[in-house]
Amino acid sequence: MEKTEISSSEWEVMRIVWTLGETTSSQMIEILSKKKEWSSSTIKTLLSRLTDKGFLNVRKDGRKNIYVSSINEQDAYSYSAERVFNNMCCMHYGETIYNIINDVELSRNDIDALIKLLNDKKENAPEKVHCHCIEN
Repeated sequence: MEKTEISSSEWEVMRIVWTLGETTSSQMIEILSKKKEWSSSTIKTLLSRLTDKGFLNVRKDGRKNIYVSSINEQDAYSYSAERVFNNMCCMHYGETIYNIINDVELSRNDIDALIKLLNDKKENAPEKVHCHCIEN
């Protein structure tokens, strides 16, 4: 699948598809028309765009279209985060990660895993991260 960016509205659709496993356009219309007050044509357009971009696969079941994700949910999140970090100076990674961790709710298990990862990573970490935005 070509890795293409998706809009906030498309992320909304994808999160529902991942939660349900598979869905029909009528199920999506029922959910999103209540949650976001979107019209059925808007929802169908979003489903079509995500199919065209390769994020959703569609199969026919009689007259119904059944939508299923073609990308693993965590892979999609990781790729999206990677794109953000690829577009910033590496000298700002730490502060950005700090702000993200400070702003989101994490479970105790998530925190324990992060502490372990950071302790392991600290073993070989440089004193300072140097900017690579301009090659010397």
